[in-house]
Amino acid sequence: MTQKLTTEQLTQIIAEVGNLQASREAEIAPEEVKQILQELGLAPELLDEALVQMQRRQVLQVRQKRHRTIAIGVIAAVAIAITGTILTIQQHNSTLERVSTGSNRITLTQDDGADLRNITRQNSPEIFYRVTLKDAPVGQKLDLRCNWINPNGEIVHQNRYQTREIDKSIWNTHCRYTIGSASTPGRWKVQMFLQGRQLSETEFEVK
Repeated sequence: MTQKLTTEQLTQIIAEVGNLQASREAEIAPEEVKQILQELGLAPELLDEALVQMQRRQVLQVRQKRHRTIAIGVIAAVAIAITGTILTIQQHNSTLERVSTGSNRITLTQDDGADLRNITRQNSPEIFYRVTLKDAPVGQKLDLRCNWINPNGEIVHQNRYQTREIDKSIWNTHCRYTIGSASTPGRWKVQMFLQGRQLSETEFEVK
């Protein structure tokens, strides 16, 4: 060896040589192992098979440890994904719970700003239930439903629709229904729902 070593390298080499020597001293030669087996009354000829079985067991333990690590990683990833999904759903539901209504009006197709409460059925008018939503979630679309209920308490018509993507927190929307000449006269009402939660209700008279 011609390469010069630093003091730090020499210290490392001394430590490494010591480890190698200790490792070799701890090793037992096959002949010694067989002799020990004989002294214990065990069959020395089974030594090779025992070594193979021991190596297999060690490989199996390494494999099981790796599989456990992978399984733990998969479970952790699934748990994180589920938690993220739950938080997203909760946040979405919380956003929808804040939605309320401002003004609710019944108009004809041509909206002149009035609020009609008396409808003449002989004209078979198409009437609109115009609702102003407050705290509407910007960037989302809302699934809305309207129930048109006759004086007998029967739902004679339902509107189910999705709004356009909302771009402002105060949002105007509407549903519509045609009051035909055969419609039951009397006190009607129309209700608007957001995912099963009633947002508004308005009554009107059909004559």
